[in-house]
Amino acid sequence: MKKLATYYVFSKANTPLVRINKPIPELNDGELLVSIRYTTLCGSDLHTYCGLRSEPCPTILGHEIVGVIEEISPSHNGHDAQGRQLHIGDLVTWTVFSSDPNTVNYQPEIPQKNDRLYKYGHRQVTEDDNLHGGLATHIVLRPHTYIRILPKDISLAVAATINCAVATSAGALRLAGAVTGKNIHIAGIGLLGLVSIAMCRESGAKNIIASDINPARLAMAKNFGATHTVNLCETGDKTLFQEIAVDRFIEMSGSPDAMELGIETLGLHGRAVLVGAVFNQRKTAIDAEKVIRKMLTIKGLHNYNYTDFSAAVDFMIHNWQKYPFESLIEREFPLEEVNAAIDFALTQKPIRAGLFIHKPATHI
Repeated sequence: MKKLATYYVFSKANTPLVRINKPIPELNDGELLVSIRYTTLCGSDLHTYCGLRSEPCPTILGHEIVGVIEEISPSHNGHDAQGRQLHIGDLVTWTVFSSDPNTVNYQPEIPQKNDRLYKYGHRQVTEDDNLHGGLATHIVLRPHTYIRILPKDISLAVAATINCAVATSAGALRLAGAVTGKNIHIAGIGLLGLVSIAMCRESGAKNIIASDINPARLAMAKNFGATHTVNLCETGDKTLFQEIAVDRFIEMSGSPDAMELGIETLGLHGRAVLVGAVFNQRKTAIDAEKVIRKMLTIKGLHNYNYTDFSAAVDFMIHNWQKYPFESLIEREFPLEEVNAAIDFALTQKPIRAGLFIHKPATHI
C-alpha cells in the first residue's frame, strides 16, 4: 500500500483551490520527504491568487513551510547545512529554493539567482513533478536544498516564516551594513518590517524609525523595538526626518512614495536597501545629484542567500519568545479550509494567516 499525499491546486486567479489526493512517489537520489506541519500565507501567494503576479499553472502555492522529516533517500548525505545528522522525526526548515552549484553560471553569493532554479511553491504540477508547495500534507525536498534542524519546542507558526520573511529580512540587514549605533528607518510594517525592526534592536541600533500608512501596524512596531513611528499620511510626522539623520533605510512596502522619501531623507554616506517593489507600479524618482553629493549607496534584494538563511534561523531560535512573533499569525485554519484561509487573508489583511495539518494522511 502506498501512502497518500493531499495537496491543493491553484489553476486560475480568484478561483478556489482544488483538492487532489495522490500516492507519494518513491524518492529520487538525494531527496527528502517531509511531512508538513504548518504553512503561512505569504503576500506573494496572495498576489498570485489575485492575478497580480503569474506562476506556471496548475501549481501548489505556499513556500513559508515547516515540517518533520518522514523519509531520507539512501543517497542523501544525511546532514543539514551545519553538518548535524538528520533523523526521521527531525523538525526542519529549508531554503525556498534548490540551487545546483554545478551549473555554468552559478554564483555562490547569490544562489537564489542561479540558472534552472527549483523554487518551492512556484512550480507547475506535472505527473512527475509535484509535492513542491506548502498547501499540502507533504513536500519532497530536492538535492541542493539548504536545510536546518530546528528545536522541537519552537512555535510551528513562527518557524514557518523563517525561510521567507525572516531570511529576507536578514538579507536586507546584511546589505545595509553595520547598524550598531546607527539611526535606521524601516518603511512598510508587515512581517518583513517587524522582523527587521527586531533584528536592528538586537544588533544595537540607536534609533529605529518605523513608517507606514496604517496606525495599527505602527503600534505593532513599538512592540518589536521601534523607537519612533511615522504615519506617512500625516505630514507633520515627517518632520522627524529633519531631527534625526538617517544612516540606513530599509524599504519593505514597495511604495514609490515611501522609497522616494526614504532615499531623500538619508544622511551623508547613507545606505538604502530596497526589498518590497516586486510588482509593477509607477517608476520611482531619485535625485541623482543628491545621491552623488551625499555619497549614498542604494541596493536591491530579491530573496536571500545561504548566509542570510542561517542568520534567520539563528535569530529566530534565540528570539522567537522575546518578541510577540506568535501574535502575528492572526488566525489559523486546518489545511482543508485553505480557501477560507485565503479569503480571510485577502479581506482582513492580517500579518499572516496560518494553515496546520492536524491528522495523518490516509493510506491506500
